[in-house]
Amino acid sequence: MGCGAAALALLVLVAVSWAPLLAFDRAVVEELHPTAVRRPVLTEAVRVLTDWVWDPLTLRVLLALAALALWRAGQPGPAGLLVVVAVVAAGVQHAAKALVGRDRPRWSDPVDTAEFAAFPSGHAMTAAVVCGLLWWAAARTVRRALVRPVLVVGAVSTVGVGLTRVYLGVHWPSDVLGGWLLGACLVAAAVVAYERRTARPERSAVLMEGAGR
Repeated sequence: MGCGAAALALLVLVAVSWAPLLAFDRAVVEELHPTAVRRPVLTEAVRVLTDWVWDPLTLRVLLALAALALWRAGQPGPAGLLVVVAVVAAGVQHAAKALVGRDRPRWSDPVDTAEFAAFPSGHAMTAAVVCGLLWWAAARTVRRALVRPVLVVGAVSTVGVGLTRVYLGVHWPSDVLGGWLLGACLVAAAVVAYERRTARPERSAVLMEGAGR
């Protein structure tokens, strides 16, 4: 609920072009852009990360493979949740972009390009959704020894991809924050709903067993 409320508030502020937020966004990107222009080697490395390693398509393929592994391991419920949330997240992302229609930063000497509206960042939102779901799946279905590495790698990837989008000048900071908040909200809502739904039959079975005794 907190992430959802924060995401909605941020969306409204962006939609009404709240001056303090716009000023902050512009100050950050204008501070970073000269560095991206002056350091082509670093900038190219950042582009590889954002366009290949942390690209939304790469992350969705990873999530699909995880869902397939869960399905084959006899976990159709978690597998289905991963797929459904990924599809819903993509729909919410595109709907929000169309609703807000925010322009991306514009440069006379751009170091990267991107399509569609700016808010929310699709890279940031997809990373939050995919990494959040993978962490939940790991915590629910595999050995505890793997949970911490999945959490650390997921956190680094989610934060890292957001920073790359701002560094490359294709997103405002608030676009990235909005993507993180929306992604976290969707994952949290889906996981809570799923866990509550699956807990009901288990409680019923316990009650029936107690009544039988």
